[in-house]
Amino acid sequence: MDPQQIVFLLILGAALALFVSGRMRVDLVAMLALLALGLTGILDARQLLAGFSSEPAIIVASVFVLSAGLSATGITDRIGAGIGRAAGGSEWRTIAVVMPATAALAAFSHHVMVTAMMLPILMRLARERKLPVSRLLMPMSLAASLGTTLTLFSAPAFLLASDLLKRGGAEGLDIFDITPIGAVLVMLGTTYMLLGRWLLPRREGEAQAPELRLERYYTELLVEDGSPWIGRTREEFEQAFAERLQVVDWLRHGMRRRRQAGDSPLAAGDVLLVRAPPDEIASIRDEPGLALHAVAKYGDTPREGGQAELLGEEQLVQAVVAPHSEFIGRSVADIDFLRTLGVVVVGLWRREGWLHGELSGMRLEEGDLLVLWGRQADIQPLASHRGFMMLMPFQGRRQTRRRAPLAVAIMVATVVAAATGLLAPQTAFLAGAVAMVAGRCVAIEQAYAGIDVRIFVMIAGVIPLGIAMEQTGTAQAVADLLMAHAAQWPVFVLLLVMFGTAALLTQILSDAATTVLLAPIALAVAGSLGLPPTPFVVCTAMGAVASFLTPIGHHGNLLILNPGRYTFGDFLRVGVPLTTAIALATAWMAQALWLDGPLLPSLPG
Repeated sequence: MDPQQIVFLLILGAALALFVSGRMRVDLVAMLALLALGLTGILDARQLLAGFSSEPAIIVASVFVLSAGLSATGITDRIGAGIGRAAGGSEWRTIAVVMPATAALAAFSHHVMVTAMMLPILMRLARERKLPVSRLLMPMSLAASLGTTLTLFSAPAFLLASDLLKRGGAEGLDIFDITPIGAVLVMLGTTYMLLGRWLLPRREGEAQAPELRLERYYTELLVEDGSPWIGRTREEFEQAFAERLQVVDWLRHGMRRRRQAGDSPLAAGDVLLVRAPPDEIASIRDEPGLALHAVAKYGDTPREGGQAELLGEEQLVQAVVAPHSEFIGRSVADIDFLRTLGVVVVGLWRREGWLHGELSGMRLEEGDLLVLWGRQADIQPLASHRGFMMLMPFQGRRQTRRRAPLAVAIMVATVVAAATGLLAPQTAFLAGAVAMVAGRCVAIEQAYAGIDVRIFVMIAGVIPLGIAMEQTGTAQAVADLLMAHAAQWPVFVLLLVMFGTAALLTQILSDAATTVLLAPIALAVAGSLGLPPTPFVVCTAMGAVASFLTPIGHHGNLLILNPGRYTFGDFLRVGVPLTTAIALATAWMAQALWLDGPLLPSLPG
């Protein structure tokens, strides 16, 4: 064995050990491996830094920004809520609707974000329909992962596979080249979960949603002078905001309206008591002609251009009324939060019971959670106030819903430009990310926060590992060893071997690292057989992405692990048969698409 190969294998072994141990972050391990390759002279400086300017790294960072734009404009939440409504009340219908819809959403967004978005929706649906939540969360999470097989840019593994094909002298993958395989896998996964529901555990899951942001708060909306809602009916208002908030009461001149019929018109100065999720409270200021009543009443002045924002010194926080608090039994108006504490109560959450009337007249109870608005200097002392048990950041995210059509247009234009070849994929996605920010669909700070830097750095760091594996001849040596024992095997079996190896390795490594390590071997195997490399590389990437043997193989599975009260054995019981079926379907489709194999099995004559 060549000395350079020995050095490379030592570096690779150390990197794998660190990846598996979890003692260091994956991005740091990737950077250490990159430095080791440079210091030992295996790669030059240009090769070491190739990953940072590579097409996969640029597209992955851009997709995170595009996903942040879809989230910030409320598009993903609306789609998720629509999926929840269409799911109905039966278990089979919920799985039949949720899985394809979640997969479609994950094809154009990040699958972990989609899983996180669908998690509270399904937990709430399970409580309302009295369904075991463990019967719903695993199918949803599996569908989100399967959705990443529908488009090239939805999983880093496919972007890296395309990049490695180009580096090997073959033609890269287009955005929808893997879509036929992905569509088959989504249909297969949905059918499997519908027929194999008996494999799913029957557990109730967590009694309550894991975060306070999953609940709805009471707050007051003021119809401002000149509002477009003046003269329009309450019914029209409720229809327009049906998916976002619920009107509980209607006040005029501080008095509860006796006649609250749906055809009654709204007037300037009217106050609507509503139940709304945190995101709506944080975003309502962007609705023309509406304002948080308490903020408007106590002197918040609009900034230049008529845009008042909860930015700078002003912020929203949550405070829990402590046991034996001096506030218990007193109304919000009696306490006079603005004069005594320098803050304004803009919302209230109570575990049980419905509230009616003006928020300022509510008598506080132990455990009430207040949403407070004020300046940082006034809020900080509240952390030590004996009347409050704890002070927490408000979990609402500001959403620019009016820019939702623009965000959709940018996303569609990005995909079309990349798919048609009008722009190079990395250029198209980078332009789309810039357009999301420039079009104010997402704030620049939120866009940066949306980028998972760990994934970006890890991709940039592991690409040189793949280059080194090929350049040192290690990939060819492994391929020669494999071919010495498997030269007579059918191509279909070799494709299954590449899928299975990746499926096992991805349980301890990321899909990106698995693809980078095994794709050069797949290229060498294809070269030894004199066959096109694309099906071998695609099967490798599919094995890295679409294997569901353990809960640690995919980050989305970790999100549902505790809410669904799943065990390691649950994933093995459901995942082993599913992964086996996916492997067979992937190898068969790859053979049909790139090796002129039959699309349908031939029947014996």
